[in-house]
Amino acid sequence: MTIEAAPATGPLPVRRPVERWLMESPEATAEAGERKHPWWKVMCLTGVDYFSTLGYQPGIAALAAGALAPFATLVLVALTLFGALPVYRRVAQESPHGQGSISMLERLLPFWRGKLFVLALLGFAATDFMITITLSAADASAHVVENPHVPDFVHGQEVAITLFLVALLGAVFLRGFREAIGVAVALVVVYLVLNLVVIGVAGWHVVQHPHVIGDWTNLLHTEHSSVLAMVGVSLLLFPKLALGMSGFETGVAVMTHVDGADLAARIRNTRRLLTTAAIVMSGYLITSSFVTTWLIPPKEFEDGGHANGRALAYLAHEYLGNVFGTAYDISTIAILWFAGASAMAGMLNLVPRYLPRYGMAPEWSAAVRPLVLVLTAIGFLITWVFHADVDAQGGAYATGVLVLMTSAAVAVTLAARRRGEKKWMVAFAVISVVFVYTTVDNVLERPDGVRIGGLFIAAILAVSLLSRIRRAFEPRATGVEIDATAQIFLRDVARRTIRLVAHEPGLNTVAAYSAKVRQIRQDHDLPQDPDVVFVEVTVGDPSDFAAPLSVTGVVEHGQYRVLRLEASSVPNALAALLLEVRDRTGAIPHVYFEWTEGNPATHLLRFLLFGQGEVAPVTREVLRRAEPDRARRPHVHVG
Repeated sequence: MTIEAAPATGPLPVRRPVERWLMESPEATAEAGERKHPWWKVMCLTGVDYFSTLGYQPGIAALAAGALAPFATLVLVALTLFGALPVYRRVAQESPHGQGSISMLERLLPFWRGKLFVLALLGFAATDFMITITLSAADASAHVVENPHVPDFVHGQEVAITLFLVALLGAVFLRGFREAIGVAVALVVVYLVLNLVVIGVAGWHVVQHPHVIGDWTNLLHTEHSSVLAMVGVSLLLFPKLALGMSGFETGVAVMTHVDGADLAARIRNTRRLLTTAAIVMSGYLITSSFVTTWLIPPKEFEDGGHANGRALAYLAHEYLGNVFGTAYDISTIAILWFAGASAMAGMLNLVPRYLPRYGMAPEWSAAVRPLVLVLTAIGFLITWVFHADVDAQGGAYATGVLVLMTSAAVAVTLAARRRGEKKWMVAFAVISVVFVYTTVDNVLERPDGVRIGGLFIAAILAVSLLSRIRRAFEPRATGVEIDATAQIFLRDVARRTIRLVAHEPGLNTVAAYSAKVRQIRQDHDLPQDPDVVFVEVTVGDPSDFAAPLSVTGVVEHGQYRVLRLEASSVPNALAALLLEVRDRTGAIPHVYFEWTEGNPATHLLRFLLFGQGEVAPVTREVLRRAEPDRARRPHVHVG
């Protein structure tokens, strides 16, 4: 029996100008095509998220810890410098191509377990990055409406302002990554200088009025019985300040954009990026926490207070006047708006590195512009669902950040163990325990973060599995390499008719091969001694999607020619091989199968999950979709 398909219904569609513009990405995400930038510029891009937390972190610390805010901030800084920083410096070394800690854990879990685990982590990464975009834009809109010079009609328009800011961010990335880098550098430099002025002036006011320190210490001794009690409470409270540790995962996600003469230089520069950002931010966090706690009345940090979520802006207006305060507000609004840039860059690097490779996203998701449009649309939806409420999104943001940091700490712990580095393994294990505690505490305090993260995971899983099913009938080979022996086999049979016979791997006895030859001769009325070449496909990791095929030719028992290859799916590999043989020889090959007994639905499920099942009809379907021209399509025979 010969399986053929109906003729193609028409020519392949030609892309329209809009489609060409979408697919012609402004800057390639494939590493070979990426433009490299000095490490300090890339630091500014990832730093717009990290440094922008100064806009709200001192207020969060004061609201969560009260008079102990400086001590809780010191604990946070210690965890940053001696926990997160060493972890991500090791992540940069272990995954220098921008995959981050996710790829380190992916290598530890094979088959579908690894893929599902990565999808779950991508769900939390999406939670972190997407909420970064919407939360930062929402916080920027809050700074807009709270400025005393803003007209009254702007009040209550937070959702509209946030949507505009998200759209503007997407427009920057539609323009190009280089433009995003330039905007980030300008914003970070201006913002850090203005914050330095505000903190410096506030510090000078403290020097002129030292009684504020005395008032603070008296309050500490009134509320807490001893220094030891203060330390203990600070250790318990610091997880509430976890928002101040964002930016590390994006720092390694975009490290392929970091300039370097070679891979080692890129790793060094990325480590320099991470270290510089952590040290600079730590200095700002500590000093801002002290001056805001000393100078701002506690009631102003509460909901409805003038320092709620904008402590440094309060000091800027209070001690430098409304003109400077407004300039500071504009700078804060700008960097909070662009804080989503580091998240957008992280998503643009992570998604194409995983989902298309898994077959769990359309091919266009590897292009920048279509993905930017999708991410922007998701940002619109999140903004609408949460009504641009900063507090409502804070739990999800902190959960995403902490889960990724915990996974990174676990990943480097396992990597150190694999390398036999016992001291580093113990150190990273301790850090992992601290991050686990911080994550659990945050989840118990704000369980909505896990729920939102779960929604992202469910959405990614659903879209990924549907895409995998939709793309299941692609050839899925990124290339086909045929060794010299196999090429001789094909060249010999191409002089007559190329007959390839699908054969079960492992059944390599003389009896098995001779029985197969007799069967196809009888079933298809072939010559007494048909000139055939056997093809044996061994399934490796069925959860993989696309990979290069390496075809090896061997002679079994001195007379049977066999082509052997390993792939994630038998029918897709056979289809890719047949198309390659056609293109190399110029002859249309024939392939011979026998029907598989059993339930077709069961076989389809086996194909989707394990790369096997009913091979013959699936091979034919892959060929039909890959080659619309029936006259050029390899022939499939089943007996």
